[in-house]
Formats: sequence, C-alpha cells, structure tokens
Amino acid sequence: MADAVQYRLERMSDELDDLERRGLFTRAELAEVVRRRRDFEFRLRRRSPLRSDFLDYIAYELRLDALRDLRKRAIIRATPDTTDHDADATDNDSSKKKKKKRNKGKAKKWKKSVSDIAGVLRVLDIYRMATVRYKGDLDLWFRYLEFCRDKRHAIRYHPKVPGLWIYAAAWEFDQNLNVAAARALMQTGLRSCPESEDMWIEYLRMELTYLNKLKARKVALGEDVKTLQKKNNDASTWKEENKELFMSLNEQDEGPEESGSQGVALEGKEDLFWQQGLLIIQTIYHGATKALPSSLTLRKKFLEILNSVDLAHSDELKVEVMDDLKKEFSDSEDYWDWLARLQLSDSTSSSNLNRMEALSNKLNKSIQVYDEAVRRLPTSRMYSLYAKFWMGVLFAATEDSISLFHGGEFDASGFTSCILKVYLNAESSGCLTEDLACQYVSLYLRLGGLEEAPGRLEEARNLAKKLCNGPLSHAADLWNLRASIEMKSLATSTGISSFSKENLSSLFDLFNVALPKLPIPEAEELWHTAMKLFSHEKVYFEKLVKCAMLSLSSAGGNDSGASVSSAIVGWILQRDGIKQARKMYKRFLALPRPSFKFFQYCIELETNLASIGNQDSLVNARKLYDAALDLYPQERELWRNYYNMELKLGTSETANAIYWRARKVLGDSSALDIPHS
Repeated sequence: MADAVQYRLERMSDELDDLERRGLFTRAELAEVVRRRRDFEFRLRRRSPLRSDFLDYIAYELRLDALRDLRKRAIIRATPDTTDHDADATDNDSSKKKKKKRNKGKAKKWKKSVSDIAGVLRVLDIYRMATVRYKGDLDLWFRYLEFCRDKRHAIRYHPKVPGLWIYAAAWEFDQNLNVAAARALMQTGLRSCPESEDMWIEYLRMELTYLNKLKARKVALGEDVKTLQKKNNDASTWKEENKELFMSLNEQDEGPEESGSQGVALEGKEDLFWQQGLLIIQTIYHGATKALPSSLTLRKKFLEILNSVDLAHSDELKVEVMDDLKKEFSDSEDYWDWLARLQLSDSTSSSNLNRMEALSNKLNKSIQVYDEAVRRLPTSRMYSLYAKFWMGVLFAATEDSISLFHGGEFDASGFTSCILKVYLNAESSGCLTEDLACQYVSLYLRLGGLEEAPGRLEEARNLAKKLCNGPLSHAADLWNLRASIEMKSLATSTGISSFSKENLSSLFDLFNVALPKLPIPEAEELWHTAMKLFSHEKVYFEKLVKCAMLSLSSAGGNDSGASVSSAIVGWILQRDGIKQARKMYKRFLALPRPSFKFFQYCIELETNLASIGNQDSLVNARKLYDAALDLYPQERELWRNYYNMELKLGTSETANAIYWRARKVLGDSSALDIPHS
C-alpha cells in the first residue's frame, strides 16, 4: 500500500515543480499539499474506503485548484505590459480596444502548462476510482457527470464517446432550455462521431421534440395549427422566425432550404409545423445514410419514427427509405427477414376483415417475402431465418415466439408442411448445415407432441439416419441427436428402460460407426453417452476403450481428450476398484505423449488415496509426478503441487529435494513462489 501511495505522489513532481517555478505556491505550501495528499491517498488505499474519503479528497483538490486559479489571475494582472502604448488614445472606444488587446497579450504570455490541467485530471481520476468502488451510487455518478459538464473535460478528453455528446446536448435542451446550444453540441458530436447510430437517432428525436414544443406554443397563443395556410407573404416570415428548424449539418448543406422553397409552391392547406418536421427528417436521414451507408438498423429506426409521427407527405419519405433499403441491402439476409416480419404489422389491408382473415393475409405476405428471399439468396442463413420464423408461428414456447398467432383463435397446426418444406428445400439446395439438420430432426419430435402422432418419432429416426449417412456424416451434434432418438425409440418399442442384448448390439454398432470418424473434442458428449450406456457391459466397454485409445493416439496428447480418458478411468474405479483403475490409466499413459490434464487427474486420484493412509498411492503419486515432469518440465504448477504433497505426506528431506530440483530445472530463485527455509 505504501509503495502505491509513494508512486502516485512521485507522479506529481512535475506539477509541484511547475507550481513553484511560476510562483503560485511556496515550497512550504507545497510540502503541506504533499502531506495532505499523502493522507488522502492512504485513506483511499485502506481495505474498505468510505464514500466520504473520496468526496473529501475531491473537495480538497477543488479548493486547491480554485486557489491556484486565483493566484494565476492575480499574477497575470500584476504583470507589466511590455508592448508599446505611446500612441495617442484620444478616442474612448479605441482605448478600450487597446486595453482588451493588452489583457489578451498578457494571457498569451502565460502559456498553459502541466499545473493548469493536473488538478482537474486528478479530480477525474478520483471520481473514476469512486465510481468503480461504489458502482450503484447514482448520486456519485451524477456528481461525476456534472463535474465533467462544468469543466467540459468529458467531451474534451473523450470526443469519440457518443454518450457524452448526447448527455451534454440533453442537459442544454432540457435543463438549460438552450436549443441552439443543444443543436450545436449534437452537430459537433456528429462531426466527431459520424458513425454513431445513437447520435443520429437522438438528434432526430431532439429536433422533433423541439417542433412539438413550437406547435404547443402556437396552440397556447390561440392559433389553430391544423388550419394554418401557407400564404406567399407569411411563409417566408414563418421560416425566418423559426430558422432553427433548418439544421444544415455543415455550411455547404442547403438541403432544407431548397426543400423549404419547394414547399412554398404547394397548394391548399398544410400543417406548416409538421411540414418542417418532414424537412428535418429528410435532412438528417440523408446525412445519416451518407455517414453510415451500410447500416441496416439505422434505416429501420428511421422508418419506425416515420410510422410513429404524423407528418405532411411522410409517405413519400417512407417510399424513399424502403427503396433505399431494397437497393442497398437486397443481398442481406437480415433485410429480408426484417421485411417479412414487417408484413405482420401491416394494417392497411386488414381493416375490413375479421381477425382470422387478417392474420392469414399477413402470414401469406410474410411467406411471399421469404420465398422471394430464398430464391434470391439461397444461403444457409436465409433458410435458418425462414425456419426460425415458422418456429415462432407454430410453437408458443420458443424464445422467438410470435404472440400474434398464439391467442387461441389461430390454428397453426395446418402449416406444419410449410416449415418441413423449408428444411427440404435447404437440403436439396445444399444449404443444410449441422445446426439446420439438428433443427430439422428435432422438429419431427416436436410435431409428434403437437399433433399427438407417435409416428413422428420413426420419421425423425429415419431422417437422422439418412442425414448421418450423407454429407453430414462428420456432424457430432447430429450423431448425438441420432443416438438419443435411437435409444428413445428402442425404449418406446419395448416398454422397458433396460435394453436387450440385440438392442445393445445395434446401439454399439451405431457408436462404433460414429466415434472413430469424429474428433474427440467435438464428440465428447457422445463418448460420455456411450460410456454411461455400456459401463456395466465389460465386452462392449473394452471395445470402447480400444476405440478411445486409437482416437487419443491420433490426437497426440491433446488436452481435449483428457475428459474421455479420465471418465473411462472413473467408470473402471467405480466398477472394479483402484487396482483395475491403475491398470487402465497406465494403458493411457503408455500412449504417445499423454496429455497434461490426464496426468493431473491421475495424480489427484492417487494423492487423495494417499491422504487417507494408502502408502502404495503415495509411491504411485511420486512416480506419476516424475513421469509428468519428464514430459512437462517447465510446468510451475506441477512442481508446486509436487512440493506441497511432499510437505503434507512426505518428509522434510523429500520436500527439500523437490524444491532444489525445481530451482535447477526452472533456473529461477523464486521458482515455486513459496517461502523456503
């Protein structure tokens, strides 16, 4: 703790030297500053620092920085002006200008240095530590944000953080009631963070909120906003009075003014406020799409806002947005998925229909979009999204369930053939991935429960068999699903939980085909299923062991296979005892370069037995440690565990021998990171 405090104090040396060199503080005053800071630092470094410790430190630093600023201003005022002031100053205004010029000249001579910003940076650092320590203290967070806002340091030092710009603009808009400042902050923020979707959306919300406030003001003044007419003589006047609405993002952007000039020529009665709102959205939309041409979510959010507000000629902009989406994202699966689901919220063509007919129409529109999508984009992801949509329609218990079809009125069971057709088309087009195949097989199982049709289990079984023997023969998850279906099918046909010899033989044939062709890291679950099934069948279990040894020898000491070999030893230990378990793990250790994790498992097994007084286990544990260290001599954890075992179960001589062996091999005086006498 003392070292950390001393380190932080030493980092203040440049600041303290600068304060003394500029004459802001004397050496005695700086010594007192160092003493106070040391006390505060120690308070923050104790086991449980209080909230008041941070706030007291912050208050002290703020007072100190305020004193520094006062003394700096006094020194600047007392600094003699070296510029030439011999010229005549008969005019009063010219003398004031010269006085301002002299003051600016003095300020320029006092260049900023490390002491000018060190105090604020230290307060920011203390606030950071405080908010880390008290994450749930909202008052502390608001103090932190208010300090950043007052000092303008949050934006100054983090100009690429969109949330800070949004927070600052929101404060100006809501608290300070300064729309111009809020708009300036948002536009500056957009120049610093042009690729922030949140900033574009919040900028749009702010402008529309301001438009609503203007409308409310007109209504409060007794003007009927809905009947305002755009006369030639007052349209330009209204535009001049409310020129803040025309938000060009830079000086060269004349989009709103051109749109506004075109709006003057429109005939009839129009709502001027909402007309200007449309111009605002158009300006921001064009700026946002130019900055983020590849953002689908940005355009979707703009469309949501268009659907939620009542704007003059908004349908034209909706068409423009939809056309842009189709043009820019027609090769995106997410666009087609969104467009298809968007049809479910379309209420234009269902106002005169009953609920069942309306749902059917919406579903048919979505199906048409998905069918067009898979024709244009016959990809695995597109088929997956299509199938996911159908799962949401058919099953209420799924994560992505579509509540519109689960109110009790809509019968989704008649559409089961549609989702099966999706999987069938994916298979025929070569887009059936391992994940889609598992969904395809699992669907039959779910449909069996939905339709109360036991025949679906046999269909799932045949489908899994066909897929495993086809191009997905190396899909571990599919093999695992097939094994579970086979066991369920056999248990259902016999009506008992145990299997006959014929059933066990057929199941072993299945595992014997799958396990050799699958890498052990991918097929661990399948291995554990097989070991559990055949744990009490010695003949089949021994065949599994031989298969595992072949797979492990080809893996070449891969740690991912340690769980399989460890599980085999564990089953042998439960069934036949420690002697047979030792024989088994010695067989695995005889393979080329056994894995480090398997060594650890065997050592832990023998050490646990040695701790209850089994001397043979202690001897075997030492042999295992020596064999492991021959293969992995640089494993510090292995040396440390060996040393600790000798301390607990061996003698001081054996422990010392291990310690010095470790130092010699590792070549480090602190090899085991433990004290040694």
